[in-house]
Amino acid sequence: MKNRKMKFTALALAAACMMSFSACGSSIPENTVNSLADLDAGGKKIGVQTGTTGDLYSTDEYEAKKINTVERYNKGADAVQSLKQGKIDCVIIDTEPAKVFVEKNTDLKILDEPFADEEYAMSIDKSNTALKEEINAALTELKEDGTLDSIKKNYVGTDEEKGKTPYKSPEDVDTSKGKLIMATNAEFPPYEYYEDNKIVGIDADMAQAVADKLGRKLEIQDMAFDSIIAAVTAGKVDIGVAGMTVTEDRLQNVDFTDSYATSKQVIIVRAK
Repeated sequence: MKNRKMKFTALALAAACMMSFSACGSSIPENTVNSLADLDAGGKKIGVQTGTTGDLYSTDEYEAKKINTVERYNKGADAVQSLKQGKIDCVIIDTEPAKVFVEKNTDLKILDEPFADEEYAMSIDKSNTALKEEINAALTELKEDGTLDSIKKNYVGTDEEKGKTPYKSPEDVDTSKGKLIMATNAEFPPYEYYEDNKIVGIDADMAQAVADKLGRKLEIQDMAFDSIIAAVTAGKVDIGVAGMTVTEDRLQNVDFTDSYATSKQVIIVRAK
């Protein structure tokens, strides 16, 4: 009788498992996004960080056309966590942060097919043409002398290059021309993130190198990504530097310096 009861219990449990995965452990659905064609087919939930290019592109391409649903998060890390929990089907985000997230989460992967190409530049108020010209001149020098390339390799180079060429201000740097105040959102590794209570990353080092060229002391203010352009236009900061892509929408409110980096929007999905 006991064996029969145990057998019945096992069968009942198996049936319950088939009806509801959540009753038996995992309720995370299998990945159903394996290409852009799967997104174009519709019916998916896309996670993005609020105000980012991934948000803008997803809104235009999918939400406005009622093809897919767009779920917005204050941090890219929150979108990634929601993907892991099965609440959304994919995350659209810049390629370098995507690599960082996938390195830390082996249950995720990046699709080979990129979502979009883009260029990063510093946002600056439309009236601040003199500072824009100064920064563009500094960027040209940093590109030509290899400093900008060295900064990038220090964060996203090969295993032999990473961490080998941290940017250091010249010992005799002159900061007598005042401050260069930069707004960023330090949730975007490897471009900007906290390390030992300090904001570091490609953008932070690049802005420091520009400030050194301009003879100014760099001050970095951390804020929500979708507050950066408002801070620039209000004159609270001089520049917005946060892996910010030049888009037609943003150009309606701010100007941009020359580009200092190219990137791609990619799609993160669950590995299985």
